Amino acid sequence: MTRVQVLDLLDRLKIDYRIAEHPPANTVEDIDAFHLPDADRIVKNLFLRDENKKHYFLLVMQKDKAANFKEIRSLLGSRPLSFASEEDLFRYLGLKKGAVTPLGILHDESRKVEVIFDQDLLLYQDIGIHPNENTATIWLALADLVRIIEMHGNSVRFLHL
Repeated sequence: MTRVQVLDLLDRLKIDYRIAEHPPANTVEDIDAFHLPDADRIVKNLFLRDENKKHYFLLVMQKDKAANFKEIRSLLGSRPLSFASEEDLFRYLGLKKGAVTPLGILHDESRKVEVIFDQDLLLYQDIGIHPNENTATIWLALADLVRIIEMHGNSVRFLHL
């Protein structure tokens, strides 16, 4: 699903969003360098898998928060976690490294990826994410993003990370 298709979906679902165009941003540091408005609400997204490649997780958290894989593993009741491969990222989310976003879930036809949100994101009015391309950031309400993911059939959990 391209950026145009994502924006069309948001429009069809009558979901309010704001968009900012920018050069390609592969990392949180890249996005910070653009000094976007409301940059404090842009999140980071980590695509993880367990050691047996049976469970895949998309972790969405505050961009300045560190991810403790051992702690996350414990919270998930999972086997040891590591980053998923670029091949798995493309297979399940249709994304390339540097463009990871919760909206990539719309490519997950097998509904294999579970989306894990940091509970602290509930304090934000909206969050900033890529619209499946890393040359723009959109801000939308977290509740609307969760609704899109659940409508697609993927499971969502909120954890205190």
